[in-house]
Amino acid sequence: MPDENTQRRMLDLAARIAMRAAGDVEPNPMVGAVVVKGGRIIGMGHHRRFGGLHAEREALADCARRGEDPRGSTVYCTLEPCLHHGKQPPCCDALIEAGVARVVYARPDPAGVSGGGHGVLCGAGIEAACSSASVLATRLSDPFVHRVTTGLPWVIAKWAQTIDGRIATRTGESQWISNEHSRRRVHRLRARVDAILTGLGTVAADDPMLTARGVRRVRRVARRIVIDRDLDIDSGCTLVRTAGDIPTAVVCGKALLTSGIAAEKVAALEGAGVEMVGVPEEPGGSGRLRLDMLLEAVASRFDVTNLLVEAGPGLLGALFEADLVCEAVVYVAPVLLGDAEAMAAATGRIAERLSEGRRFDLCRVKRVGDDVELTYRRRVGDA
Repeated sequence: MPDENTQRRMLDLAARIAMRAAGDVEPNPMVGAVVVKGGRIIGMGHHRRFGGLHAEREALADCARRGEDPRGSTVYCTLEPCLHHGKQPPCCDALIEAGVARVVYARPDPAGVSGGGHGVLCGAGIEAACSSASVLATRLSDPFVHRVTTGLPWVIAKWAQTIDGRIATRTGESQWISNEHSRRRVHRLRARVDAILTGLGTVAADDPMLTARGVRRVRRVARRIVIDRDLDIDSGCTLVRTAGDIPTAVVCGKALLTSGIAAEKVAALEGAGVEMVGVPEEPGGSGRLRLDMLLEAVASRFDVTNLLVEAGPGLLGALFEADLVCEAVVYVAPVLLGDAEAMAAATGRIAERLSEGRRFDLCRVKRVGDDVELTYRRRVGDA
């Protein structure tokens, strides 16, 4: 078996290759593969698009293009090779036919229909091992694993804040805390997710478009989803007016949607192209919708794997309180307000002790002009 340093380098490389397809392969996972023989890389590949060749077959095809024979090689994969017939034949079959000597993968496949490749490879005389040497490769498939194991989408909370953690002044002014370069990166993120979730308060205050603009290629047209328990949304707002062209959904109370009380408003929204979703309210009379059931509903109905949240502190706080945020992308601007009444990023929680806070792993730090982009993910084992 290759040493840990070699495993890390090759799996890191496989993960970086796989990330090229972010937004193109979902609901499948991003997967990369590297073929090594005699200390040389003789093939590389990644799952490029949904329905296309999987990473292992792409890497083996790359070997053929280079005139290299993969027999006796070591294949590094970010995810356990699959063994089921779907849109593509099993990757295990291809590896066995190619005569590779060993397979090192970063994470087991949690899907019952496709998992179990490890045992098949070993049964065919191929040495197989799961390696945790590369954190990047292991965490690459977090959204896929989360969706398969929980039925919920991978929730990405995004916000821009001042040095002292404020997302707006006490009067609600927030445009623009972050710089133009940071905002451009947000548009790139919008172009890769399945849906964007916001609250009625944000719609009323900002009348946002919530589309990816100024990017080289929009990989996915994200569905705009608005949480509006009582259907108070203005039919003349931008989201409703453009619903005929851009997928848009409004989530309200299930009882309200089915009672007929708001039939006229529902008909008007549906006539504008808005899709309606009803979700039960939390028990106890809090007046809030069940956010876990909301996420489950949009995941199953709209096939959402990655969901970006662009909302105010109330909705963000509720999602954090329910432990539904999987990732946070935070832009910190070189501005300090020092105003106790300025808006915090998330509100509504009660935490008297530090141990009651939600803890995340810092995965990435990137300077964006004078801003800093921080990417956090829920801790390993919680994904």
